[in-house]
Amino acid sequence: MKVSIGPYPKSDKPRKINIRIDNYDTWSMDHTLAYIIHPMLIQLKETKHGSPWVDDEDVPEELQSTSAPPKENDWDIDDNHHTRWDWVLNEMIWAFEQHIEDDCSFEEKINERKRNGFRLFGKYYQGLWD
Repeated sequence: MKVSIGPYPKSDKPRKINIRIDNYDTWSMDHTLAYIIHPMLIQLKETKHGSPWVDDEDVPEELQSTSAPPKENDWDIDDNHHTRWDWVLNEMIWAFEQHIEDDCSFEEKINERKRNGFRLFGKYYQGLWD
């Protein structure tokens, strides 16, 4: 199957992307997507220009907004704002890397961390922008 995608959002410039999907790509689609998502997350982390809002409940206590020095103004971001996003990105990157390297781990700690990385990916999917 081939898929073509229309113009860039908010632009008249033509955008042409051809995607080829073979039958074996959907046999283990989670694994196939991990090969695409993993390098994209790495690139996003290296080139990002901002950070979305990350809930305190998703990061270790030392990165939570309540652990940052008080803000000068209510509209300011706290000192841990960007660090929280880096932490979340790192967890997502780690999860997809583990999924590529070892799809069938039997160690519960590894599986729990992978599940959390995938959960964060879903929760912050709309924050994957640069």
